Amino acid sequence: MDFTMTLYLRHYWKDERLAFPSHTNQSRTFDSRLVKKIWVPDVFFVHSKRSFIHDTTMENIMLRVYPDGNILYSVRVTVTALCSMDFSSFPLDTQNCSLELESYAYNENDLMLYWKNGNDSLRTDEIVLSQFFIENFQPSSGLAFYSSTGWYNRLFINFILRRHIFFFMLQTYFPTMLMVVLSWVSFWIDRRAVPARVSLGITTVLTMSTIITGVSSSMPQVSYVKAVDIYLWTSFLFVFLSVIEYAAVNYCTTLEEMRKMKRGKLPSTFNASLAMAFDGCFHDNDIELTPFPQMAPTLTSEPLTTPTQSQDIRPSEGTRLRRQRSVRDNVNLLVNNSYMIDSYSRLAFPLSYLLFNTIYWCLYS
Repeated sequence: MDFTMTLYLRHYWKDERLAFPSHTNQSRTFDSRLVKKIWVPDVFFVHSKRSFIHDTTMENIMLRVYPDGNILYSVRVTVTALCSMDFSSFPLDTQNCSLELESYAYNENDLMLYWKNGNDSLRTDEIVLSQFFIENFQPSSGLAFYSSTGWYNRLFINFILRRHIFFFMLQTYFPTMLMVVLSWVSFWIDRRAVPARVSLGITTVLTMSTIITGVSSSMPQVSYVKAVDIYLWTSFLFVFLSVIEYAAVNYCTTLEEMRKMKRGKLPSTFNASLAMAFDGCFHDNDIELTPFPQMAPTLTSEPLTTPTQSQDIRPSEGTRLRRQRSVRDNVNLLVNNSYMIDSYSRLAFPLSYLLFNTIYWCLYS
């Protein structure tokens, strides 16, 4: 990746050959025409892809010569340079880039480069970026070695950029959260309302696909997974699972009704669309129940006993009084009571998504 920067590059050096007598000790200012006739440092930008000096309306070059031979050479230049950016935490990322300056022909024995005022050599008060916040802007210096020509002085402009998240919250995260929450509405819709639940599920899936496509087209094209990819695809998985959940509910409901019809609990002319209940259960008048026979009252004051109660049967030591349900029994329970799947999903899906968001924002923030 690369970045583009426009800056005023000012060089200071002393050339006694350009000293001149002056009674007022005032400097003289020249334009770019004199620059071609004197010696100036041949500074270039390392790792530069493209750079140019502004020339509207004239070349933005200024040369100021002082009576004692000190020279100020200022030029307005725009540079596009390389920066090794890591987008694994995009858009919650922080980038560390640098702009490097070096003499092209003169090594350290011929030319020394250093910052005139140290850390105060850079002015960044007026810099405002739309997508980044400048956390640190610091100059430094060092040496660069080339096997064929030797050591060269190099100046660095190091800056740390932190990306603004508010734009991505409005364009990516909030719409994604709303689509996931909207997919949960189907858990409160009756399980026999097939058109309503299928339409809601397909709509949320297609909307999530559109969001993912739009975000991917505007993001840097890299070969590794980014933080926003994890969030989008995990949210898409939640939406997709809500559709699969209703497919399981509908299948279990069909099995449940078929079993009840075989057992004779439902009349042969039963219409499921007429027995829709928002609690997921059949109405009482739709199920044929046989009343229990009434028992004749007894006048004896002694408690009623049965032959089994007359015997003193006590569980022996180590006897299990309650048998735990197996996995198969639990599955059969859900199949026979398909409305319980929706009841569990109303709690499981929000808690799982809340846990995912907690881990995601704690990890990348």
